[in-house]
Amino acid sequence: MNATTNTHRIVVLGAGYTGMLAAIRLARRTRRLDAHITLVNPSERFTERLRMHQIAAGQELADHRIPELLAGSGVVFHRAAAVAIDAEARVVTLDDATDLPYDTLIYALGSATDTSIVPGADHHAWTLNDPRQARRFSHRLTEIAAAAGTVTVVGGGLTGIEAATEIAESHPGLTVTLISAQEPGHMMGDKARAHLNRALDRLGIVRKVGVQVAKVLPDAVRLTTGDLIASDVTLWTAGVQVSPLAARAGIAVDERGSIVTDTTLRSVSHPEILPIGDAAAVRMPFGVLHGTCQSGMPTAAYAADSLARRLRGKTVKPFRFGYIHQPVSLGRKDAVIQFTKADDTPRRWYLKGRAAVVYKEQVSGSPVPVYKMSRHMNMQVQFANGGRATRAIAC
Repeated sequence: MNATTNTHRIVVLGAGYTGMLAAIRLARRTRRLDAHITLVNPSERFTERLRMHQIAAGQELADHRIPELLAGSGVVFHRAAAVAIDAEARVVTLDDATDLPYDTLIYALGSATDTSIVPGADHHAWTLNDPRQARRFSHRLTEIAAAAGTVTVVGGGLTGIEAATEIAESHPGLTVTLISAQEPGHMMGDKARAHLNRALDRLGIVRKVGVQVAKVLPDAVRLTTGDLIASDVTLWTAGVQVSPLAARAGIAVDERGSIVTDTTLRSVSHPEILPIGDAAAVRMPFGVLHGTCQSGMPTAAYAADSLARRLRGKTVKPFRFGYIHQPVSLGRKDAVIQFTKADDTPRRWYLKGRAAVVYKEQVSGSPVPVYKMSRHMNMQVQFANGGRATRAIAC
């Protein structure tokens, strides 16, 4: 608590999917408590990471502003970037020379594409880490498309698949090559993966599967096999990295730099810190959660609820979660949804075509309405049912 008052100071670092939900939901949960919530983010525009591939392909998205999404919630928005954390003094230093003391820190800084793995990727490849860069990439695509050029997408995960298909559909004159160490959609069932491959064929996407990139050049990609693939522009979607801020502060992290949590999502070394989303190394019986909006949003809701309960002196049950689906857009006119078991392995059921497009659009568009509704009501998020984890906020 503040030494001069009973106010509990809560600082939320990061206003992505998880930070936004945690801040707004916590404000609603603590409206009758003496709590002060500050949300810190370097930009006042809310970035829809689930739609970054659409920006890269040249599409215009809605302009959601963080102060407008917070309006009426009581959360204070501070536009700045965190540059240091003094975990012992419980102070966050921002790049505008502000020091923010906290009693509880919600750490939601997320992750970004890692371009440090392969030589040349940091200098010659584009990423979808920032909407402004994605917009510049779309302008470059337009120039290359006019000359019937070549585009290479590195990474056959869901982001790479969505980017490759979106680009190929928006710019049919381009030659799009997808490079993947594993078969695209390898995590899906046979039928869903077959539909995915048919979509890649229909869009004319060239696949280089089972290979890795050795170096990214200004106009080509060199594979570890020695093969050289001409590339007027290269988009890198392989590998992720988290902010080094936590490790530098002496907070316990895993080998990736994510903060290690206990069963109630508190840092094992600094329990006043609640890491959520990609910033948290959350272990379930089936393994550590991988960074997705699907798992991140429940960690944010749980963090808000558990902190509010603790401030009221109530007990907190352990966090439980299970996956429900793998939604993949294949351009604007096609998609495939693989439904999964809690451990993210595929079930028999899947959606494809128009039904999947509608489903995926609901998924991608769900966070913003959730934020708006959470300002005015306590939305129910169910974490366990009959001994099994369930998911009520899906994205």
